Amino acid sequence: MTRLLTAPARDSIDELLADLRVDSSVYCLSELRAPWGFRVEGRHVAKFHLVLDGGCWLRIDGVDPVELGEGDLIILPRGEGHAVSDDLGSPVRGLDRILADNPLDTGARLSYGGQGDRTRLLCGGFVLADGVPAAMLALLPTVVHIDTARSGVAAWLEPTFALLRHEAEHSTPGAQAIFAKLADVFLAQAVRDFLVGAQRAGLLSTGPPADAAVGRAIELVRGTPARRWTLAELAHEVGTSRSAFASRFRAATGESPMRYVATVRLGLAAGYLGTTNLSVNAIARRVGYDSDASLSKAFKREFGVSPGAYRQCRGALTTTEPELIPRAR
Repeated sequence: MTRLLTAPARDSIDELLADLRVDSSVYCLSELRAPWGFRVEGRHVAKFHLVLDGGCWLRIDGVDPVELGEGDLIILPRGEGHAVSDDLGSPVRGLDRILADNPLDTGARLSYGGQGDRTRLLCGGFVLADGVPAAMLALLPTVVHIDTARSGVAAWLEPTFALLRHEAEHSTPGAQAIFAKLADVFLAQAVRDFLVGAQRAGLLSTGPPADAAVGRAIELVRGTPARRWTLAELAHEVGTSRSAFASRFRAATGESPMRYVATVRLGLAAGYLGTTNLSVNAIARRVGYDSDASLSKAFKREFGVSPGAYRQCRGALTTTEPELIPRAR
């Protein structure tokens, strides 16, 4: 446990994490009455949805539907197309079409839906600020669900969340600009906290590997960590023999392909432990382990503590000492 609470010597990666900032654009503050549903087309811009009030469901191809409640933040790092609705059975329309029929007011507010329960969403996109490698976003899973009210980031984000809700309640001039500035703070802290797990697992780097086949394999592993990866399957995906792939991968990264698969999975698990209230068993399934026992064994071997102890420790660090960014040894 001691090594988790010891501040390391700062290096370039630590500096990037500590100074990580985002530039966000708020598309709209949506006031939605059940039944409602909208679909956003995929584009290569990271997207987010923050639930200010109420609840909803998010659906994306290849991922189990995600139920969201008040205070939940969803980040889509690669901007995949997705649908959001009050209920899984509600009809869904294209957001572009909805906006054409329901123009935003001067405060970028959208009103849409029926006469039922209300949900308010702050929706937008973002990019990492200049000087931060965009490859950092590739370390995040397809969908990042952060339970801000129940995770270690709550103490940091609750004041910002309260300001967002206050702005949402009052139609004051310049509200869209205020939303964007507050979203910058919200997103930067949430993304940074998730990436701490990747940093501890040694996943952060300042550039892609020179070997294109290795780079492609890394993208595949990061994008689909739950897939049952084998050396043979990875080699097949990048069009090389197993022996050649293993040799090239080790030369480019300093470790074997399957060791890297485990590192990615454990880094993502650490991210989920630090920013969500998901059970260890649910996290295990998301990152490619058959059970909470198998994840716990691998996690303790990598990080020196159990998943539960890591979650408690991350909560303490997030709440009291933002400067302490632990790293794996």
